[in-house]
Amino acid sequence: MKPYHYTESGLSNIYLLNGYKFIETPRGKSVSIKDIDGLHKAIGLFLVTYKKDLSGEEIRFLRDELLMSQYTLAKLLDVSEQTVRRWELDKINMPKSSEFVLRLLYREHIHNKDGKISTMLKEIANLEEYNNHELLFKDTSKGWKSAA
Repeated sequence: MKPYHYTESGLSNIYLLNGYKFIETPRGKSVSIKDIDGLHKAIGLFLVTYKKDLSGEEIRFLRDELLMSQYTLAKLLDVSEQTVRRWELDKINMPKSSEFVLRLLYREHIHNKDGKISTMLKEIANLEEYNNHELLFKDTSKGWKSAA
């Protein structure tokens, strides 16, 4: 059987050697893929474990697999939504530091479902600004704490 060019993933370079079959539907010929969630997990893990700059379509694939909007990813990475859009369209390159965080988020999503990294990033993204030039701290029974 000839490899199936799996463009439905949004990636232009994915081919399946097996695990698929063609079926007849009322709308014509269609393809049925076995364990599509497992396939997407395998694709994502491949993308985040090989040392290669991520392409725009790979960034979009990983973001989609994380069920994350461009807005949310932008907020987590402290960039504009337009910047994420430009990465995904290959208009500009994603900085290595942002790529590292995206890879880390995906690996956490797959391997370690506790969400500690993504929770911590969301907390950092939502930090409140302080306008006080004097930072006050006090010693408490639980150690030093901000008095703000």
